[in-house]
Amino acid sequence: MTIAIVVAVCIILLILAFLAPRLSRYPERGVERTYGAGGRAAGKAPGPVGRWLRKPFDSANKWTRKSASAGRRGRNKL
Repeated sequence: MTIAIVVAVCIILLILAFLAPRLSRYPERGVERTYGAGGRAAGKAPGPVGRWLRKPFDSANKWTRKSASAGRRGRNKL
C-alpha cells in the first residue's frame, strides 16, 4: 500500500514537472516536507533501529526528487 502511494506521488510529480516545471516545485517541496517529518519522527527511535526506520522515508524522498527532476529535464529537451 505504501509503495503504491509513493509510486503514485512520483508519477504525479513527473507529469506535473513536465507540464509546468516552475509550478511543480511547490508540490515537490510539500512532499519533501512530509517525508522529512516522518523520517525525523522515525529517526528518534534509539540506536540503529532509528536509522532503519528512517531509511524508507529517505528512499521515498530520493525517488520523488528524481522523478520531478526527470520531468523537468524531459521538458527542457523538448
